[in-house]
Amino acid sequence: MSGETAPHGVARRRLLFGGAAAGLGAVAAAGGHLVGSRGTAAELERTGLDEAGLNGRETVQFYGPHQAGIATPPGAYAAFVALDLREGIGGDRIRSWLRMLSDDAAALTQGEPALADTEPELARNPARLTVTFGFGPGLVAAVAPKLAPAWLGPLPSFSIDALEDRWSGGDLMLQLCADDPLTLAHAQRMLLKDSRAFAVVRWIQPGFRHAYGSEPAGTTMRNLFGQVDGSANALPGSPEFDRVVWGDAEIPAWLEGGTSMVVRRIAMNLDTWDELDRRGREEAVGRRLANGAPLTGENERDEPDFDAVTGLGFKVIPEYAHMRRARPDDPRQRIFRRGYNYDDAPEPGGPVSNAGQIFVAFQADVAAQFVPIQQRLDKLDLLNEWTTPIGSAVFAVPPGAREGGFVGEELFE
Repeated sequence: MSGETAPHGVARRRLLFGGAAAGLGAVAAAGGHLVGSRGTAAELERTGLDEAGLNGRETVQFYGPHQAGIATPPGAYAAFVALDLREGIGGDRIRSWLRMLSDDAAALTQGEPALADTEPELARNPARLTVTFGFGPGLVAAVAPKLAPAWLGPLPSFSIDALEDRWSGGDLMLQLCADDPLTLAHAQRMLLKDSRAFAVVRWIQPGFRHAYGSEPAGTTMRNLFGQVDGSANALPGSPEFDRVVWGDAEIPAWLEGGTSMVVRRIAMNLDTWDELDRRGREEAVGRRLANGAPLTGENERDEPDFDAVTGLGFKVIPEYAHMRRARPDDPRQRIFRRGYNYDDAPEPGGPVSNAGQIFVAFQADVAAQFVPIQQRLDKLDLLNEWTTPIGSAVFAVPPGAREGGFVGEELFE
């Protein structure tokens, strides 16, 4: 009812039937109007953001010291593509493959067609397309095993995991993000065509956030639980972000300008979450659903007070709240979250929902930053009652490419 509440004393039957009658009346009125007039140009005109298609022309630079798609404001849509090397593919062929992928990704992100693009018209609107490369253990071992960081491999096992091979592992990760799903689909197809002789698809996970223009720029995303998700992130461009993602002397990245990427597919049980009242949902997370503020604050980025207690002496933010468990005492144990939602068709005869989050975390060192957080969540986090990790993969993210070069060139020097 557009935020309004029904008057006290209105019976549920009357409310339902009244609403239905009003709806039918509105449809009839609209139908009569359209049949009679067909609508004027002014009435049919759609108003809103970017009606001239300017966002479709926006580009993100592919070349640079760091890869795009990490500090870049996230696109509305994403595809996470994991590939496995074909048998017998050695270093020289991997080098050729990475150069081909880099050349085509560079072109597509700037609104230019890929080499031998059979649908070049679909490349004209890049819509802030980014392509981010991540290298799995198999690829690094095949090219430069001495450069492989100690953390590159499967994560330690956690009691909450129910991992499936179809969502785990991979030799090469391509993270594609854009504001237009057609642009994204075309870029994915072009890069997969580049890969046919070198690798096979292991898995593909599409994801989404709010559509472009539906929220002000910089708004923290919401997940399908309705939560504001990622409020504790360091701001890209800040010293804290650089330290967390690109590393420093204390916790260096595996390659200068590089980082690491953890991809976890987390199933969310929306059907049982629906049974929890609003207060219970907020206590499970430790934040207000309305704006993401800590239960001890008013605004999303207010610092939480974990010592605050209620009049009865209970913690305002419970010990089991997700934000308390995810917030480390060691300030070095920080990550940068850049996840997307997924909502697949439910299985016939199964639960109503088959949805969740493609949880993506960037950090300089997986073992030093990500794993300790996940271990705390594994031991105690009320949100575990409604979430189950069903996929997991770790990738070493190389630096950005120089113009004329390709992503991963450092591994061959």
